[in-house]
Amino acid sequence: MSVPPANPLINNPPDWLTRGAPHLWLPYTQMQTTPMALPVVKTDGVRLTLDDGRKLIDGVSSWWTAAHGYNHPHIREAVTAQLEKMPHVMLGGLAHEQACRLASRLADKLPGDLAHVFFSESGSVSVEIGMKIAVQYWINSGQPGRTRFVSFKGGYHGDTLATMSVCDPEEGMHSLFKGAIAEQFICELPTDEDKAAALDAFLAEHKSEIAGIVTEPLVQGAGGMLIHAPITLKRLRNLADKHGILLLVDEIFTGFGRTGTMFACEAAGITPDIMTLSKALTGGTLPLAATIARAPVFEAFLGDEAGKALMHGPTYTGNALACAAANASLDLFETEPRLDQVAAIEAQLKSGLEPARDIPGVVDVRVLGAIGVIELESIAEPDAMKRHFVEEGVWIRPFRNIVYTTPPFTIGEDDLAQLTSAMLKVCAEFAPA
Repeated sequence: MSVPPANPLINNPPDWLTRGAPHLWLPYTQMQTTPMALPVVKTDGVRLTLDDGRKLIDGVSSWWTAAHGYNHPHIREAVTAQLEKMPHVMLGGLAHEQACRLASRLADKLPGDLAHVFFSESGSVSVEIGMKIAVQYWINSGQPGRTRFVSFKGGYHGDTLATMSVCDPEEGMHSLFKGAIAEQFICELPTDEDKAAALDAFLAEHKSEIAGIVTEPLVQGAGGMLIHAPITLKRLRNLADKHGILLLVDEIFTGFGRTGTMFACEAAGITPDIMTLSKALTGGTLPLAATIARAPVFEAFLGDEAGKALMHGPTYTGNALACAAANASLDLFETEPRLDQVAAIEAQLKSGLEPARDIPGVVDVRVLGAIGVIELESIAEPDAMKRHFVEEGVWIRPFRNIVYTTPPFTIGEDDLAQLTSAMLKVCAEFAPA
């Protein structure tokens, strides 16, 4: 049996890690060469506690989910209370209070008439559901030939087969899976007037084939934390309207305050036809995602014919525990100053990361909301870089050619300063000679 290579950061791995690691297939990991994962035994606030007692400041919020920090008592109490009553019940013909409350609260908070909420368990699946809704919308509307999607270079929407097809070709591994995934239209984001004109012409030519435009608002996350101005999103809304195409906005990363407003769409003043949410929806506690449609989209599925209905049903859709966590998370956004905290984080990230521009090999430094990025020419030794971050007392996970932080919104000034100082120090240590 293959055993992960030893990790120099682990002196005495616990028995459960030694026994389990050979069987645990980790995400985005070459299991033959990547050192054994760090054993975490507790989370609290912004810290991860390792088996040997070391504490790390989590600079990535467990893939951008832990907006309120870990183990917030309000969310913990809500989940505990729900567990005592009902952990789950199928939504096929049944309903429960937590799902109903959450759907109505999301409808109240989202822009425009985004008011019809379909729950699932993961972000990728929520995007697939959005794509399925868009295709069936046109089928139900008498235009069954509109089955393809426009998405954008630098974009990322998930790792399932359909979502891979709307990722950047390199990020979505199109060449590796050629023939297994649908071929979509991958275009340039309309970040200026010339690119907008080119996209306008393309849509005019192909609109009879296109079910929808799929995009991430303001920040293309896993594509490299690429930031674009709100006007880009406005252009997409205008072009979708001009050519009669549905606009699907993936707010899985950007939703719930990460970019400075509750939802990134608010910065552009637009309402998409379909929105997807996940990650911070439950405050980083339980898996839950949502696909939300505007009224005209939802109404296309209504009628006397059973075949017009959306035939989709994840087993754990609207899980009661997850919905309880999400409702408690929304309580915190309403009662604690999360967006003010994001604004303070943004200011500190800008000042704290600015000196990185003087480090050899740094291409760019960019900040939006609670997202801070140092872009490098390349990262030759990502595992070694991660080890150095752990030695600095922080958990930061570089990918591709960027070192970034997306901290919990509750992080204090001193802890955030430790994160930015570690980013500067480690990037300088790995700078080209």
